[in-house]
Amino acid sequence: MAIKRYKANADNTIVNAFQDGFKLRGTGSNTGEADILEVFSIYAREPGNTGSQELSRVLIQFPVTDITTDRTSGVVPASGSVSFYLRMYNAETSNTVPTQFKLTVNPVSQSWQEGYGLDLENYSDVTNGNEGSNWMSASNTQGWTTHEGAKLVGGTVITSSADYLYEQTFETGLEDLDLDITPLVERWIAGSINNYGVLVKLSSSFEAYHSSSDGQNEGSIINNVNGATISYYTKRFFARGSQYFFKRPVIEARWNDSVKDDRGNFFYSSSLAPAADNLNTLYLYNYVRGRLANIPQIGTTGSIMVSLFSGSLDNTEPTGSRLFLYNGAQAITGGFVSTGIYSCSVAITAAATPLERIYDVWHSGTLQNEHTVTTEFFTGSIDPVVLASAQTVAKPTYYLNITNLLPKYRSDQTARFNLYIREKNWNPNIHTVAKASPPTTTIESASYRIYRTLDGFEAIPHGTGSDLQTILSHDVSGNYFDFDMSLLEPGYEYAFRFAFYDSALNSWQEQRETFKFRVEEYEY
Repeated sequence: MAIKRYKANADNTIVNAFQDGFKLRGTGSNTGEADILEVFSIYAREPGNTGSQELSRVLIQFPVTDITTDRTSGVVPASGSVSFYLRMYNAETSNTVPTQFKLTVNPVSQSWQEGYGLDLENYSDVTNGNEGSNWMSASNTQGWTTHEGAKLVGGTVITSSADYLYEQTFETGLEDLDLDITPLVERWIAGSINNYGVLVKLSSSFEAYHSSSDGQNEGSIINNVNGATISYYTKRFFARGSQYFFKRPVIEARWNDSVKDDRGNFFYSSSLAPAADNLNTLYLYNYVRGRLANIPQIGTTGSIMVSLFSGSLDNTEPTGSRLFLYNGAQAITGGFVSTGIYSCSVAITAAATPLERIYDVWHSGTLQNEHTVTTEFFTGSIDPVVLASAQTVAKPTYYLNITNLLPKYRSDQTARFNLYIREKNWNPNIHTVAKASPPTTTIESASYRIYRTLDGFEAIPHGTGSDLQTILSHDVSGNYFDFDMSLLEPGYEYAFRFAFYDSALNSWQEQRETFKFRVEEYEY
């Protein structure tokens, strides 16, 4: 599970735009219950005033305490291992759509109220002392002010650091907002600034020009001598109250949680491969009464050693002296990964007659005394492969299946999916040893996506960029991944599709198989 979404818990559109008739501005209006959020700038619409300015901005807040709780419990990784994205989704409108503009996102510097207004047309739902923020006030008791107490309009934000300013350019005006705001979220989590949400607005050069702070309503106009002399009307997003499950604004946490356990995909060192690819990663999973638990003697900071051995005559157990590793040592230090899980990276060169099976023994000790084993914790087996080159470019095609796919899942469920993969031209012969389970092919670089079968809507796209949030894990049993069903709207059928990276083509190749399932609302 490498995706987690935190839905907004408050949002509002604030404006200084004119109501009908151009007599009054809607500076006191509130739209906290509307299902749309709106950002715009209108230049010179007021009759007789060629320099008039009308603006709309968005306030939005997220439950950062939930992110903090998930980090404490280990659901979300530590700082540096996860990215946080602000995601807002375009809402189609019959109005014109601006093009070639830039939106900015800044953290709000004071608390504000969401309110209960709805009117985004004539801005008639004025607060008038009732609960809710608007252009002039953060709440029914507090105006927008600086830290020094100076009155402001249009929201107050922090701009003192690059961690507090984020921008996205919109070419067509129909794009979604998708901004990496990781430094800001990390500051919220750390408590270095208070979480009052963010303000979304057109950047200053795209908000309308106005040379004076005086307006028809005192304080309703923002002085912007470097602003635009054309209008940017109107950019709309879905609000948190939208009926569309996948369109509500979220902070999306993305990280790579894939486990690359090479026990079933272990290669001898070779001059054909770069040094990094000669390393194999092995994992130890310490289960106690069915649950992962730390080894008491090792804990989270102690040293766990790994040594490799050849096998007995019948190749059923380790025997003889320890094998020399790539660095001439006979043991390597492993490390703590997470509760009950330890790993190490090891390389070994094949002998003149390569061993078909070797054994990894996990034990206590130190590199300084690597020949002494005080406590053995675990012994595993590995069937290493000699890396071979070829005279043609390999173009394999695959058959794949999810071996444990169920027809439906609860919306509160996190499920693990195990894949069986083999090449389509695999032809076992009479020399193949019969096994209860046929061998599976491990794909080093594999990704999943999920779409809704009703209309093809892509609920979870391939995350094969910098965050690698949809990359599959692998161990001795093959490829697998975990998925949080709460990311999907209940009551619909969805389907998995998979893509494998083809190094010859330098691209991801989507596989043909489709695996369907349904998500149902959890009923207590």
